Amino acid sequence: MDAAAMQKLIEPLFPGLMGVRLIEIAPERVVAEMAVRPDLCTAGGILHGGAYMAFADTLGAVGTVLNLAPGRQTTTTDSSTKFIAGARVGSTVRGESVALHRGRTTQVWQTSVFNAEGKLCAVVTQTQLVLEPRA
Repeated sequence: MDAAAMQKLIEPLFPGLMGVRLIEIAPERVVAEMAVRPDLCTAGGILHGGAYMAFADTLGAVGTVLNLAPGRQTTTTDSSTKFIAGARVGSTVRGESVALHRGRTTQVWQTSVFNAEGKLCAVVTQTQLVLEPRA
């Protein structure tokens, strides 16, 4: 699946509401951008921590989906976020997610989120559980 096809799948879902734009997808790496809109910010005009986390979660989930066998699904089991810097309203953040582990039952992805100046804003590490097909 290419980035355009995956974008069509996520567009009507929560990532689409957030404005996540997939740039590059591969089984071991996912790159995306997201505009820092006022409705995704704190009162101070800085991207909300939950928006960073949801953005990164989307990238790790997309990466996992690219590695799933037919009929399998995924869900996030845990996520750890380190906040380092802010991204201002009106700018764009870029996320780069890489697979740290792509196993049979779990996958671990680490996403680095950068602001428009290229400064690292957050690092998110998440574990995705691979779900067996439902009977």
